[in-house]
Amino acid sequence: MAAGASRTQYNSAVMSILKVARMGHPVLRTKALAIQRAEIKSPAIQRLIDDLIETMVEYHGVGLAAPQVHVGLRVFVGVLDAREGPGEDERETDPLPLINPEITPIGDDIVEDWEGCLSVPDIRGRVPRAREIKVRAFDRKGERIEIRAHDFPARVIQHETDHLDGVLFLDRMRSLESLTFLDEYSRYWIKD
Repeated sequence: MAAGASRTQYNSAVMSILKVARMGHPVLRTKALAIQRAEIKSPAIQRLIDDLIETMVEYHGVGLAAPQVHVGLRVFVGVLDAREGPGEDERETDPLPLINPEITPIGDDIVEDWEGCLSVPDIRGRVPRAREIKVRAFDRKGERIEIRAHDFPARVIQHETDHLDGVLFLDRMRSLESLTFLDEYSRYWIKD
């Protein structure tokens, strides 16, 4: 479903790996529509969430927003684990869907770090983001949840919420000097 199309048009029969929109496609620059709470438990929205998870896993992402798969709705999935350092608890968590997220920064601490995007393949750049945030959203059961996140999970939530507003990580970069292809990032910058 393209942005602006009816919410009910998304009707995948089974879980699917979906085509990811790439930078330049208008769906990535269009503000997504809110999902009504009563629609969250519908088979179409539940399938969309499952398809987002399956697509994100297939492409080795840590987050994926509905507009990235040509669906103009305010939902994304993300792996919001702590991503601790080597030797620490490196637990994997199941991807969490967040519907109609609302972000509030906590404090004034802004951190610049590397980001990439499935819609901007093989490119990395340093993006400033709030270190700590609070996000209010609905879960896939239609229940209101509130999450306090910092560092990597906060970055994932901010990045994916940007997609719901038609914003790409490149738009947030202070300078394009750090923009690099993935090969060069791995060769020269990954140690950062």
